[in-house]
Amino acid sequence: MSIVLDPRRTVVFAGDSVTDCGRRTDPAGLGDGYVRTLYDDLGDNRPTIVNAGISGNRAVDLAARWADDVLAHDPALVSILIGINDTWRRYDENDPTTAESFEASYRSLLDPLSCPVVLMEPFLLPVKDGQDAWREDLDPKLEVVRKLAVEYGAILVPTDVELTKQAASAGPAALAGDGVHPSPAGHRALADLWRRYVLDI
Repeated sequence: MSIVLDPRRTVVFAGDSVTDCGRRTDPAGLGDGYVRTLYDDLGDNRPTIVNAGISGNRAVDLAARWADDVLAHDPALVSILIGINDTWRRYDENDPTTAESFEASYRSLLDPLSCPVVLMEPFLLPVKDGQDAWREDLDPKLEVVRKLAVEYGAILVPTDVELTKQAASAGPAALAGDGVHPSPAGHRALADLWRRYVLDI
């Protein structure tokens, strides 16, 4: 399944810092990450693009601001990339999110939507000592995202799978210096994956 974007409508990208990328201090509101890259790629016939990412967010944080930051735009398409902070906070602040709680929050994002949806896998490209162990926490959340994509008929962008493949040759730090936040090359890769799986281009 691929999507044809209507230039008269709005696409909303929701997520955490990987999506945010400074968009709240950017006059255009797009930031300097994969959302901006997609905006540039799509050219003059693009739809209105809204970046609703906020650094540090977990799925439950997205749910709390969903009506104002996403639904209020009457989107024709919503793209969601969330989950790495649900894992990270277990390791840096001893504040875990269970897979069950993550799934409940994620469902509360999907249930009110009446438009096509894109689910981008949260991803981890281990660079720092100890990050390999995060897989124990992240992998069940990845399974949640994959399951919900099937259940809700969403387009799944297998970000974790594809970036892990690319990291095997390019090196993880080339795509995300700290294993989480993409480099310019990492954002380019994210945008390319989104276009391939969502737009088939």
